[in-house]
Amino acid sequence: MSVTIRLARTGRKNLPTYKIVVSNTRDKRNGRFVDIIGSYNPTTSPQEFVYNKEKFEKWSKTGALITEAVKKLVEGKYEYKKYEPKKAKASKEDQEAQNATKDNTTKEEKAEDQSKEEANEQKEEKKEENK
Repeated sequence: MSVTIRLARTGRKNLPTYKIVVSNTRDKRNGRFVDIIGSYNPTTSPQEFVYNKEKFEKWSKTGALITEAVKKLVEGKYEYKKYEPKKAKASKEDQEAQNATKDNTTKEEKAEDQSKEEANEQKEEKKEENK
């Protein structure tokens, strides 16, 4: 069976922490694991990342697959992105689009209103001149 070095999520809602874990590839993300190598906490400032180099090298030499996130963490290039649900993203974009259209329509409406007012004023002036 193949073995993977990956992150297992722990912590509470909206405050994640992760364990760097060696587990069977077919096991669940937070399921059974063979060994704990380290931990990662993205919520602290600065972010905490601690791992046992000896264990990491031992498992990688024995053929363990390493996920992209763990590779980047070890290299120091990992950027944590806070999760935003699709609904929240869509609603923000919708609100921005609505605000933009409101602004555009109000500008257009204002321009139309001004042109109508000017036309009405010109008609009234012509009527007065004809009298």
